[in-house]
Amino acid sequence: MGGLLSMSCLPIFLIMFMVCSCRSDDRLTPGKPLLPGEVLISDGGVFALGFFSLKNSSLNSYVGVWYNNIPERTYVWIANRDNPITTNLPGKLVFTNSSDLVLLDSTGHTLWTTTNNITTGGGGAAAVLLNSGNFVIRFPDGTDIWESFHYPTDTIVPNVSFSLSSTNTARHLVAWKGPNDPSSSNFSMGGDLELQIVVWNGTKPYWRRAAWGGNLISGTFQSNTNFVMYQSIVDTGNGYYIKLTVSDGSPNVRLTLDYTGRVSFRRWNRDTSSWMVFNQFPSPSCDQYAFCGPFAYCDATESVPTCKCLDGFVPDGLNLSRGCRKQEELKCGGADSFLTLPEMKTPDKFLYIRNKSFDQCTAYCSRNCSCTAYAYANLNNVDATMDRSRCLVWMGVLIDMEKFNNGFGENLYLRHPSASAGKKKGTLLKIVFPTMASLLLLLACIWILCKSKDKHQGKKTQYNHTLQHLDVSNKLGNENLEYPSIALEDIIIATNNFSHYNMLGQGGFGKVYKGMLEGGKEVAVKRLSKGSTQGVEEFRNEVDLIAKLQHRNLVRLLGCCIHEEEKLLIYEYLPNKSLDAFLFDATRKSVLDWPTRFKIVKGVARGILYLHQDSRLKIIHRDLKASNILLDTEMSPKISDFGMARIFGGNEQQANTTRVVGTYGYMSPEYAMEGSFSVKSDTYSFGVLLLEIWPDQNLISSVQAWSFWKDGKARELVDLSVVESCSLHEVLRCIHLGLLCVQDQPNARPLMSSIVFVLENETAPLPTPKEPVFFTTRNTESDQSNEYMRRSLNYMSITTLDGR
Repeated sequence: MGGLLSMSCLPIFLIMFMVCSCRSDDRLTPGKPLLPGEVLISDGGVFALGFFSLKNSSLNSYVGVWYNNIPERTYVWIANRDNPITTNLPGKLVFTNSSDLVLLDSTGHTLWTTTNNITTGGGGAAAVLLNSGNFVIRFPDGTDIWESFHYPTDTIVPNVSFSLSSTNTARHLVAWKGPNDPSSSNFSMGGDLELQIVVWNGTKPYWRRAAWGGNLISGTFQSNTNFVMYQSIVDTGNGYYIKLTVSDGSPNVRLTLDYTGRVSFRRWNRDTSSWMVFNQFPSPSCDQYAFCGPFAYCDATESVPTCKCLDGFVPDGLNLSRGCRKQEELKCGGADSFLTLPEMKTPDKFLYIRNKSFDQCTAYCSRNCSCTAYAYANLNNVDATMDRSRCLVWMGVLIDMEKFNNGFGENLYLRHPSASAGKKKGTLLKIVFPTMASLLLLLACIWILCKSKDKHQGKKTQYNHTLQHLDVSNKLGNENLEYPSIALEDIIIATNNFSHYNMLGQGGFGKVYKGMLEGGKEVAVKRLSKGSTQGVEEFRNEVDLIAKLQHRNLVRLLGCCIHEEEKLLIYEYLPNKSLDAFLFDATRKSVLDWPTRFKIVKGVARGILYLHQDSRLKIIHRDLKASNILLDTEMSPKISDFGMARIFGGNEQQANTTRVVGTYGYMSPEYAMEGSFSVKSDTYSFGVLLLEIWPDQNLISSVQAWSFWKDGKARELVDLSVVESCSLHEVLRCIHLGLLCVQDQPNARPLMSSIVFVLENETAPLPTPKEPVFFTTRNTESDQSNEYMRRSLNYMSITTLDGR
């Protein structure tokens, strides 16, 4: 009996040993890494975190969070989706003493990290998997300094606050590439214009949820047990957030951006042990973005949803996808009325005006002849001390509309021509007074022309006086600058009074905001910092230079505004923002495939060549860097920020300055050390850009690049997201060319004309570069720094420079 008892206990002992050998608590602490085969399980057992592989990709392994309490493995968050472990050797997830999470492969190479750079102060921090599915870094006092929900993958689960205000694309949902490929696809979803959610396919909208009208959206769904899911939008004071909640006892629910581009709501069906889709957008009908074209809408009240024209509009051609056009032109000046269209999905591209009553919103649109429609709502779930009004106005085209029948729409007030008041004129008026009417019209035209001329001359005099007050450089000659001066009031309206949510970025001398002028024209507004002692000079530079420069690879200046202390420049709006937003963001850099990166490199080179040689002026930019390369809708580059630029006249080849400005990491040695700059200074900066546009790592010095190239290992520098789509020969030539551009001696660097020729001709010979002695590491915070340091390999000299 004793022997039988021992035999029966052995399997139980082995099972207990196996369970105990696997981590099953809910947290990581320093010195206790998570290894393959181990899992963290949330306190309530709902979620688990660990290493995993997918079908058809067993060589790739990831770290992620999945549902622990359902049989079908369903992932809600993945750390290294675009950078998997690609070998059979194990990796490990480490929580460091500096409160960072770091995923390492078997060689110790970092594949993913949170990079908090926050010390624990007294220790005790841990990485904790919560029962909500959120993976957080938490201090003992309960303070969370990082959380996975702020960096989602493709899924939102209940009780998650998803920002509608964030311009940080790292906080957007990004769909999987395929059912068994979790890497980032072209489909992404995030907040836009503060009040709406948009799904993008690349840079183009694919589906849009209408602007929030202040209501609490809810739905009830039946399946054996009743449950209710709420979609609520709240204002936390830091912007608007959408949040999903479900009633007690409800099954698991999740929102997913699928690899097809659809937004799907799913619930777990306990009977079939599978996920069931209970709502999905866009539907197969016509609610895909702008499916019906301008001034047309998708009528979802019909049994088969179809495209229709707005009242007062007729089809613009046989196919309604081209949209509709006005049947009768608007007259404005009090002759137009507003037609109420109920239960409408409000159009895209609106201007959000705050602190307006309904009557004030109506009056604003009525007196603005460019205003084609408006909508008004009072926002619920907003703090009573905050502005609850929501006045939306549209200037010009109305796009992406739908008519609902489920109570989710709102009133849209459409500008509409009133019945002509003059159709019943008497015969006497038509016959007796035509000459008098013509004469009056002629006199009126003459009076208007005279007034317009006087007004234009007055504005020009005032504007020229302002420029003279700014001490405009005479190097451009005495030509009058001809570009619009835009009123400050119009810019304030266009930018929602320089709203934080409209801010696109911040440079050394000011902030840049997104705005929408009358007519629906999207612009970028650069606002010079008030009180900046350097600001006037930089503003003058940009006014002087960009107004005279016209090239497809230079950002286009549309106008300016000078009002008391306010100095503003209005540029074309480029929706893809700057190159660095792609290069140094793991969730977006896969968009930069080989053809796109090579197109950007060639475009930047042509733009610099134009500045150096092909324009009427010889201009040295002096601040070329990834953040000053803007990208349009086609990912074509445009060089921006000419505040540091200098004009060379005559036979001038080189200049010196005692005030070194720019960004450390892109500066040539002679400029950083001696204040000497020339066209070869821009060549050096272009070389740094060439070397950082390909690597698999964000920071790389010219010496490191040269070492890889010398040893025949230059291909190891190439980003994994580029390797599959690139011509390796062309990439290696670009690295070779970049090394020539960052040579220590200016005379050893090629001219931009030679660089463009090499980029356009793959058989052009290239000399062998020498090993760079001066090297730099790009400092992403340099614009806010007060000190830069020059380092050489022998560490013999350190020079303090004036920062931007």
